[in-house]
Amino acid sequence: MSKHEDIKKEVVQLQQASNKQAAIDTKLDELVKLLAQSDIDSEKVKQIRGTVNDALDKAGTYRHQIDAFKQIDEHDNANRANLLDEFSVLLANHQVDSAMSKKYLQGERVKQVVLAAIGLVLIMLGFAMIIMPAPPYFEMFTIFYFNPQDGVTLMDVISLLIILSGVYLLVKSIYKQLSTDK
Repeated sequence: MSKHEDIKKEVVQLQQASNKQAAIDTKLDELVKLLAQSDIDSEKVKQIRGTVNDALDKAGTYRHQIDAFKQIDEHDNANRANLLDEFSVLLANHQVDSAMSKKYLQGERVKQVVLAAIGLVLIMLGFAMIIMPAPPYFEMFTIFYFNPQDGVTLMDVISLLIILSGVYLLVKSIYKQLSTDK
């Protein structure tokens, strides 16, 4: 099933690439027509040629850099030392911009803060469910009686599960934050 989905994705990518190629061809034709109609000097021609060559070099370079990093993902059963060597070579050959790394780290921090906030909300919800009195029809079944009028109900157990899941999410977000700070 995954190969079938991969084939569908490749077909969509090829269609998008052909649409992009058609757009590039039309823009290139427009540029040629404009250059033929205008009266420009040799300095302006050199400047335009340099700009176009730089744009073409950058387009090929970015695509090559991304493809190089994607090849690391294809090694499922490769040795970790070999993967580390390949990754260090890729980092040496393809410089990663600090702005890109800042955006990535910022996104990771936002994920951690949201995860911690969800954990805190779940903890508060669980304690609120235990502390606040519930109507008798909402107190489902009593599992353990302390005395004939009071005991641990199924609602209390559900509240404890909510508290524990909130604690788990909070600890997970804090632990991940400490491990990424190193």
